[in-house]
Amino acid sequence: MTDLTAPAKRPANPRFSSGPCAKIPGYSLNHLADAPLGRSHRAAVGKAKLREAIDLTREILGVPADYRIGIVPGSDTGAVEMAMWTMLGARPVEMVAWESFGEGWVTDAVKQLKLDAKVKIAPYGQIIDFASVDFNCDVVFTWNGTTSGCRLPNGDAIPVDRQGLTICDATSAAFAMELPWDKLDVTTFSWQKVLGGEGAHGMLILSPRAVERLESYTPTWPLPKIFRLTSKGKLIEGIFVGETINTPSMLAVEDYLVSLKWAKSVGGLQGLVNRATANATAVWDFCTANPWLQNLAETAAIASTTSVCLRFNDARIKDGDAFAKAVAKRLEKADVAFDIGAYRDAPAGLRIWCGSTVETADVAALMSWVAHAFQTEIAAQ
Repeated sequence: MTDLTAPAKRPANPRFSSGPCAKIPGYSLNHLADAPLGRSHRAAVGKAKLREAIDLTREILGVPADYRIGIVPGSDTGAVEMAMWTMLGARPVEMVAWESFGEGWVTDAVKQLKLDAKVKIAPYGQIIDFASVDFNCDVVFTWNGTTSGCRLPNGDAIPVDRQGLTICDATSAAFAMELPWDKLDVTTFSWQKVLGGEGAHGMLILSPRAVERLESYTPTWPLPKIFRLTSKGKLIEGIFVGETINTPSMLAVEDYLVSLKWAKSVGGLQGLVNRATANATAVWDFCTANPWLQNLAETAAIASTTSVCLRFNDARIKDGDAFAKAVAKRLEKADVAFDIGAYRDAPAGLRIWCGSTVETADVAALMSWVAHAFQTEIAAQ
């Protein structure tokens, strides 16, 4: 079968993976020339770089001055686990999930920490009604479901005067979506998502309420050294000024600094939000014009602007999973889109990263190739 005529325009950058994500536009390894390689992260130059990363994170995200920001090991996973293992168990817990990573936190709370947690799980394409959540409990949730393309639209349902802590995995939301800091006690993310940084490092942001919990509560289970945030009942403040728990990669730190400085150059948080929204809108507009492709999110209010998940809707498709994989493979073979197949636990379809480092022109070019691949695979059936 001869392919239909391929589109003339191609994405300049075919990297649409949902993690690790596309590097900043114009990225070059030459940007890392100032990295203090071969130096101790505890030397003045190392600590200064780590502190700069924390300070720029605070500035761009608008994190309140009395919130602590720490660089921790293990990417976003390490940051979430650190929060759960050190803070949960002091009061009742509600675990809220609408995709695979959120369900992973449920597993850890129930099967590893063995907490008698109340669990609420929504199917792919939906989120939990936060009006039904009891915030007198500690509540653990993801802001944006990276594998489902569904996000919490705002924090309106989270009371300011809550009794419990809110622990929010914001790894595919931070730097692309507005986060209401007064509603979040623990916020985590990783460098390799919205800013396209390198993997292995996580960020842990603590409200004063979270610090109070750490200093007043001792879990019944043992804590590995890598999870310990207190010493003799007091917060280890050094963690939050650049004195990391374990050795960080100064090359990765420099890479994160480059991304943060780029973020400032495009208008800070609002500029980043606008870029992601424009990218997602290009996909949404395409879906409106081509109903054979639909957003997995069932309503526009909860549709992600970063990890945009899509499903095919055409009666001619015989095997949805095989068809979606064939489309993704065809796009990768043509060097126009890498790593855009749906996550293994998610419904069959595509997942296009539309985060702030992606150019809208590339998204628009990609969608014409998606149409070409779809038509070609339909014709081949």
